[in-house]
Amino acid sequence: MGKATYIDRSGNPHTVEVQNGTSLMQVSLDHSIEGIVAECGGQCSCATCHVYLEDGWYEKAGAPSDREAEMLECVIDPEPTSRLSCQVVMKDELDGIVVRVAQKQY
Repeated sequence: MGKATYIDRSGNPHTVEVQNGTSLMQVSLDHSIEGIVAECGGQCSCATCHVYLEDGWYEKAGAPSDREAEMLECVIDPEPTSRLSCQVVMKDELDGIVVRVAQKQY
């Protein structure tokens, strides 16, 4: 188990507990983090859970799969650390991760 901090669109931080093996998208839905829509329910097919990984967390989370990279080509305002939160799964190395919710999902 670890902690994740979500920075919402207004700049407010929300720190929550996350079980290993749980996607950051699911946790955001469980805790009603504003801005993460997750229309496809975590199937990597809609990009409505777009986030930016902060402070070196992108490297720790690993690069996106080819499928995720394709979906990230469709997001508004991509950044070098863009990820789909449905594809970032909590593990010990991600304890303390900070993610910023994208201003626009689609």
